Order: sequence, then C-alpha cells, then structure tokens
Amino acid sequence: MISRRDFLVKLAKIASVVGGTGMILFDPSWQKFLSGEYLNIAFADTYLDEIIRSAPRARYWKPILLKGDNSSKEESIVRCLLCANGCAIVNGQRGRCRTRMNVNGELKSLVYGRPIAIHIDPIEKKPFYHFLPGTAAFSLATAGCPLHCKFCQNWDISQSSPEDHQVSFTTSAHIAHVAYTNKSPVIAYTYNEPTVFMEYLTDIARDAKKLGIRSVLVSCGFMKEEPLTEMCSVLDAIKIDLKGYSNDFYRNVCGAELQPVLKSIKQVAKSRVHLEIVNLVVPTLNDSDKMLQGLIDWILGEVGPDVPIHFSRFHPDYQMRNLPPTPVATLERAYNMAMSKGIHYPYVGNVPDHPGNKTYCPNCKKVLVERQAFFTTEMNIKNGRCKFCGRKIAGVWASRI
Repeated sequence: MISRRDFLVKLAKIASVVGGTGMILFDPSWQKFLSGEYLNIAFADTYLDEIIRSAPRARYWKPILLKGDNSSKEESIVRCLLCANGCAIVNGQRGRCRTRMNVNGELKSLVYGRPIAIHIDPIEKKPFYHFLPGTAAFSLATAGCPLHCKFCQNWDISQSSPEDHQVSFTTSAHIAHVAYTNKSPVIAYTYNEPTVFMEYLTDIARDAKKLGIRSVLVSCGFMKEEPLTEMCSVLDAIKIDLKGYSNDFYRNVCGAELQPVLKSIKQVAKSRVHLEIVNLVVPTLNDSDKMLQGLIDWILGEVGPDVPIHFSRFHPDYQMRNLPPTPVATLERAYNMAMSKGIHYPYVGNVPDHPGNKTYCPNCKKVLVERQAFFTTEMNIKNGRCKFCGRKIAGVWASRI
C-alpha cells in the first residue's frame, strides 16, 4: 500500500519531467518523454492525413452486403461491431465515436497509439475500492466515446476527435515500459470510453502483463460481447458506470441504451475479472426511489451482493450546469436502501471523508478500510479476510509488485 507522502513524491517526480504538472494533457514535453525515439510524426500534410495513413486495421467489423448493388458498393460500407451502436459507415466517414473510419472498405482505428491524456491517479479515484487499495495507477486516454452524456466531466476528451490533439505515435510496449519505470503496479484505461481504443489497450495490457503490471478498465459498458470477451482475457478489473435504471434516461441523457450495459455487467461478473459498479446520482433525473430500488434489485438478482456499488455525487458540468450537486442526503438514502436490501459493499462517492467511503465487514461491521479523500489510511484485511472475524472479503487485496 502506497502512502500519501510516497504517492505525492512519485507524482512530483513525474511532474518535474514533464514541466511541473501532475496532469499531462496535450503536452509536447510529455510526448517527448513518453515517446523518446518513437517521436516520428510528420506534419507535412494535415494531421488527420497523417493519422489516417498510420492508422492500423481495426478489429470487430464486417462489410455490409447490399442486395442488388455492385461489388464496389458492397465493399464501400462496413458495419462496426465494437460497441452497441453498430454503426454502418460509408467510405471516408466515421462512426458515432469519431475514432473509427472506413478507409476504402477497411475499418481503421484513428486512436491507436495516440494517447492524449496521461496521469498518475490513486486507484480509488477510478473508483476501485476493492482492487489493490492504495495503489498508484498509470492512467491514459485517447479521444472519443460512443456515448454523449450531457453531464460528462471529461467532455473535452471524450467528445473530441483524434485530430483535435496533435500527439505523436506511441507504441503499446513503450506505454508499458514507462509505467514500469515509474513503479506503477497498475495501468488504467480511463477518462474517455476506452472501448474506442480497445486494440491499443489490449496490446498495452499484454505488454504490461509481461512486466508484472495489472490492467483495469473504467467503462460505460456499451460494448458488444466479443470485444468484451477479449478485453476480459487481458484485464484484471473493470468498473462499469450503470448510469440509471431507465431506458428513457439512457436515451435522453446519454444518447444510448440500457440493455447493452446490463448485458456487459453480467458478462464481466461471470468472468474472472474483478467488477465494481458506479451509479452517478443526478438530481431529478435518476434519483427517484423507484429507479434506485430497481437498480439495487437488478444488481442483487443478476450479479449478487458482493459486487461493490458506488452511489456518486453529481457536479454540474458540460451541458447540465443548470442542475445542483446531488444532496448528500440523497446518496445516503441510496446507500441505506442498498444496505437494507443486502448489498454488502455500498459506498457514498464523491463526498470526501464521508463514513460511506469506508469499507465495513458485512459480518462483524467493523471498519476494514479507512479512506481520506482518495487515499487509503488504514487496512484491516489480511490474506483477503477480515482481521477481526475472519470473514472472506470480496476483492483483490495484494499486489504482485
């Protein structure tokens, strides 16, 4: 477990290399540090031209065969099979995520090798509360997202296009190497929806695994079954945002559908991958007793009481600046509803130092993990069990590094 002091020292060392900032976003000095000999981008043409030329072939797509049309027409349209949008893309155009383009009948990933945000975060910030508490996570993102959530707090990343950020190509092996040299036991794919760079993240995860580094995904859960199966084969933990237990909420606020997310949660729960769930509670939109109770009942019935669920506080941002922050009492109501129904590990999220941030033993009710903000300050779990009564506690508690 890393201490607050050690974490800040680590972050300061990284910051000194990249010009004094913890967050490295669109920063040429960070790109130079990160890429080293891989700094090989050319700006002779437009940056988008360069991206398209260097973009690798995407996975999970197929040509659309149109009856009665000629073969050239058939080859010019492709169906993306990565996320639940299932975009049909004509030649020269992109899907809703803006990151995958049909180039002469072949789907290309425009974000492979092009991270636009790098940060060192506490693992609790993702949030993961039952996966290696106190760990520093080397976190990265590219542009793009298949959803369009009106409350997105990373909208400048998720709602941007690859060509909006001029960054150099960086190999997956080099990302893993930088994480290793900075002694980060975990790489987190986060900030935007990492599914849009699944080819890159799975390659990074494989390279990182060779160095003893684990990988975690922070996701909206809007992917199809086959790519999620591949991601589960290389990831160690997945946090999925279950944004509300309502189709209308997903359609009107997120531009998406609920059922694919529920399906993804069940798929992850059946895999070997550690799962946590977050519900961002938005005032007047998904905070009713009916919606919260429906969400809790579904989790209990489909994935069980041991999956941690975080009821997180909404803060006004992006296209929803008209709503107030979630009242803490609303989060406490959701927390108490979950506890009374038998959820073992509910949490109050985005409210620093609230008692609902602590991990309690479901058996003896004593505090197992004490947290201050995003830092773990006390740990009473040994060998995966409560130190006081010996009950097994769901989660991953010991790092290999």
